[in-house]
Amino acid sequence: MPALIPALNDKDLNKIIISIQQLAQGRNNAIGTVTLELNVGTTTVTAPNCGNESTVLLFPQSVNAAAEFVAGTLRIGSVSNGSFVITHVNSATANRIFRWVALG
Repeated sequence: MPALIPALNDKDLNKIIISIQQLAQGRNNAIGTVTLELNVGTTTVTAPNCGNESTVLLFPQSVNAAAEFVAGTLRIGSVSNGSFVITHVNSATANRIFRWVALG
């Protein structure tokens, strides 16, 4: 669930308090799900809260994703403002689904 983000000019104290509480509870908007592209060696992920200094972590959500993760055949190839690239096996294997988080 995404965190509430009050507008810069928002004066509603309740929204601001809820936003701070959600951050303290670990909620943030720098997460998502990605399915690795088929028959290519890279997958680009659009991540609006990602910056070029972010650390991206991947968490397998399917059996095929777990197999690739354990095999050590994927890595974060590059990170930039608004996106990151996953380098992986060029495979026709479907359902390589990951959750991701971009920190920093």
